[in-house]
Amino acid sequence: MAVVLGIDPGSRVTGFGVIDHAAATTVYVTSGCIRATLSETAENRLNEIYTGLTELIGQYQPDHVAIERIFMARSAESALKLGQARGVALLAAARHSIPLFEYEAKKVKQAVVGSGAASKAQVQHMVQVLLSLGGMPQEDAADALAIALCHTQTMGNLHRLGATKGRFRKGRLVEPDV
Repeated sequence: MAVVLGIDPGSRVTGFGVIDHAAATTVYVTSGCIRATLSETAENRLNEIYTGLTELIGQYQPDHVAIERIFMARSAESALKLGQARGVALLAAARHSIPLFEYEAKKVKQAVVGSGAASKAQVQHMVQVLLSLGGMPQEDAADALAIALCHTQTMGNLHRLGATKGRFRKGRLVEPDV
């Protein structure tokens, strides 16, 4: 089985979701949010995110980390803050030598809901259904679980195609098997 940590980065709230996946079975492990709202300074918020993700990695020992690829936010300042939080998440994975995979929001929605234009409520609902959860997950946690589910689906498809030994970007093999 492969343990996958999905991360939905945010400067104040970073969603996380951990699933355990094997062949045709995906099991929910945990999910939640790292709320970095207690600190007034950006560097302290980023440290809270890093510390929280490092604790999760230590506790659940993921085989892969899947994260949402950055997109252009409403403003340059918002994009910068999101990029900083995302960078901290990338660093946490890199410091633990965990393979990292990035997915665009549209691809995640397509994989989980069937439409790249799905609403957050639709993503929450499908995550609840696909993982047989007793209740609706929090919005950011549902997004993180959806990213993890997208990763398992993508890797399963690539495995069936016999292309799982290289690095991938946007669903394409970057380093071909030699």
